[in-house]
Amino acid sequence: MSRPDGVTTHTLRLELVDEPGELAAALDPIAENGGNLLSVFHERGSRTPGGRIPVEVAVDCPAGKFEDVVDGLREQGVTVVAADEEYYGEAFRVLLTGHLVDTDLSGTLREIENESTVSVEELSLTAPDGVEAISSAYLRLGARSGERGAALDRVREIAERKDLIVVEPLEVGE
Repeated sequence: MSRPDGVTTHTLRLELVDEPGELAAALDPIAENGGNLLSVFHERGSRTPGGRIPVEVAVDCPAGKFEDVVDGLREQGVTVVAADEEYYGEAFRVLLTGHLVDTDLSGTLREIENESTVSVEELSLTAPDGVEAISSAYLRLGARSGERGAALDRVREIAERKDLIVVEPLEVGE
């Protein structure tokens, strides 16, 4: 929504690591780009599949500065799930197999989500022979519109480095 003074109101949906100071640090790019914080909805009791905390922020920004705010958040490693309702939800599914637990599944998910265009939306882990054996993880990922290919490339890179197998993309009805 734009006002006569050129200031526009925007909504951001973020996912933050649950560590002291993360929320305050995530708000810095707003101030640095002339933004004015209107509200923060911090869902401290909730967790995303990647173990992060969902946060919704409403902000007023000078004309043309909103993309700078979003870029600043990404540069700080903040996962931007939605920016003005542009959800990073071009969903796709993959199956990872290998020594997922031994290669730090939580770290793998963090790496995937640290990619600015990828969000882990759903996770299901199967380890029928115990955590030290080969296991499988079904992931439903969201990518920014038009960036599914880049997101999938990132997942492949992470999997290759961790000696995991990627079965992709899985086409399942919604």
